Amino acid sequence: MRNLVVIVVFLMSSMISTAQNNDIFEKANTFYNQEQYQEAIDAYKSIIDSGHESAELYYNLGNANYKLSNIGSSIYYYEKALELAPNDEDIKNNLTFANNATIDAIDVIPEGVISRTINGFTNMFSFDIWAWISVFCVVLFVVLFILYYSARISSKKRLFFLGSWVLLIIGLFGVFFAFKQYNFIENNQYAIIFAQESTIKSEPNLRSEEVFVLHEGTKVKVTETVNDWKKIKLADGKIGWIPGTDLKEL
Repeated sequence: MRNLVVIVVFLMSSMISTAQNNDIFEKANTFYNQEQYQEAIDAYKSIIDSGHESAELYYNLGNANYKLSNIGSSIYYYEKALELAPNDEDIKNNLTFANNATIDAIDVIPEGVISRTINGFTNMFSFDIWAWISVFCVVLFVVLFILYYSARISSKKRLFFLGSWVLLIIGLFGVFFAFKQYNFIENNQYAIIFAQESTIKSEPNLRSEEVFVLHEGTKVKVTETVNDWKKIKLADGKIGWIPGTDLKEL
């Protein structure tokens, strides 16, 4: 009985919290439409502080920050939105506009055809969706295989047999892409430069040599952390150390 009460209380709290967040979200949208962008940002952030996130929420935060010329923040939130909705064209387009407003022009090392194709398939869906696709296909494979054994008509047996193995192959590909997506997220920690200008050092201390300068909004890959310093790598292969306060990890 006590466990039942706890579950009921939890569900009620979740429903109340969701309703409150929806009210705040609508209020934030009203602020945005009235061009009160800072008020909209504060309202959107209060929803995130409550533990809720969504692609739409991050997308709206990116838009509000872009309106205030907060380029670093707008890119950060567009990137967060894209993680949750990797195929959303509106997010991609607005992220492109925001990136065009940055100062640093970094040449991206081109990918090979095979690597680009595999990454394209991998990024079609999130890790969770790929996992569910694989589970769904495996379940259907089992169902069709049972139907194959129970069918008495040869044409149906061939159809069930072929369909089951096609689904199994799709399921295996789903597992492959899910793990690839998961490994990409685990092994590739990215960040956005928030400082208007940041001097990148050759070592994690202020006395070391200056190697290059980055500006607000630039996306970097974080490869190592030493005390308050982050070792970063750019898309063109350059590496260096930056104070942790100058960037925000995605």
